Amino acid sequence: MKKLAQKIAFFFATALTCPLFIPVRIVGGDGLFCACGQFLALFPGKTGSYLRAAYYGKTLVQCSKKAFIGFGSFFSHRNAVVEEGVYIGANCIIGMAKIGKNCTIGSHVSLLSGKKQHGFDQVGVPIQEQGGTFEQVRLGENCWIGERSVIMADLGTQCVVGAGSVVTKSFDDLSIVGGNPAKMLRQVGGL
Repeated sequence: MKKLAQKIAFFFATALTCPLFIPVRIVGGDGLFCACGQFLALFPGKTGSYLRAAYYGKTLVQCSKKAFIGFGSFFSHRNAVVEEGVYIGANCIIGMAKIGKNCTIGSHVSLLSGKKQHGFDQVGVPIQEQGGTFEQVRLGENCWIGERSVIMADLGTQCVVGAGSVVTKSFDDLSIVGGNPAKMLRQVGGL
């Protein structure tokens, strides 16, 4: 019965978000994509999560309808992947990321599109005009990202990131990391 109710809710969420995702798919453009995502970020609770998952399922590279996307959370790039069982807390901003199955992302987390998004080497030229490089950041399956963390590099499977950490380099599977910049603390399972 619960699965049927979820399918019905997702059907209605898809129908309700049609006026948003159809223009995004036809016209394209990051501005319209972001504006619609930010609008949908304002709907609370499970209803809001269903609306966001339905919209992103039609506009991102991939977004599972079995993902929870919390209040105030939105994607800044369409080249993102959200796999099944992902939980994204409130007020997260997600760039060009690939989020593996069953990842748990705390509130107020930023998943940036790499660490080279802005150039700043040209003296006298505004940083906003210096360009940058966007890279897909990958979270392996079953990662847990603590509240208010900033992720700029890849994480392997089943990694844990302590609250408030800033991940500037990649870490292998089963890593528990924390700090600014994040450092290896130990491995999951005490290995």
